[in-house]
Amino acid sequence: MGKTRLEAFSDGVIAILITIMVLELHVPRGAEWAALRPLLPVILSYVLSFVYLAIYWNNHHHMLHVVQRVGGGILWANLHLLFWLSLVPFVTGWMGENRFAPVPTALYGVVLLMAALAYWLLQRIIIAHQGPGSVLAAAVGRDLKGKLSPLLYALAIPSAFLSPWIAGGLYVLVALMWLVPDRRIERTLAAQARVAS
Repeated sequence: MGKTRLEAFSDGVIAILITIMVLELHVPRGAEWAALRPLLPVILSYVLSFVYLAIYWNNHHHMLHVVQRVGGGILWANLHLLFWLSLVPFVTGWMGENRFAPVPTALYGVVLLMAALAYWLLQRIIIAHQGPGSVLAAAVGRDLKGKLSPLLYALAIPSAFLSPWIAGGLYVLVALMWLVPDRRIERTLAAQARVAS
């Protein structure tokens, strides 16, 4: 079957998640800059989560761009990814409202870890479905960032109980690693086009 509905549904879910997060930001009562100070943890957690959802949306878009056809396994793996991403607004709000307390900060990392593993699983199922000679298989290669990210999340989760700032720093580090758009798929497509011409 075609991939259009899968892309549209995934785009819609991610857009709704971003909307839910922004609706959780409450307007301060005062009109001075000082009125924002108590909201700073909430705003910081929102910005970090917005960046994460934007990264997932961007990379998901690039990955699906090279998918030729979609099967049941891909549909379920995609829903698995969306499940973990759907928890981002909850853990974002909990972490921000509780000023990066250890348990909410650790749970934030658990959700990020599970989303990363779900993305990896979706990628593997697409490659299995498309074949080892597919564009995605060639583009993914060794996938160093994809392997390093879950490791950093796994370090951040227990770190939240030592210092939530260490955990937060690791979450920011992973986001910064992925903030630069992943151009592996674009480079692979360009290389294949050069070979074909």
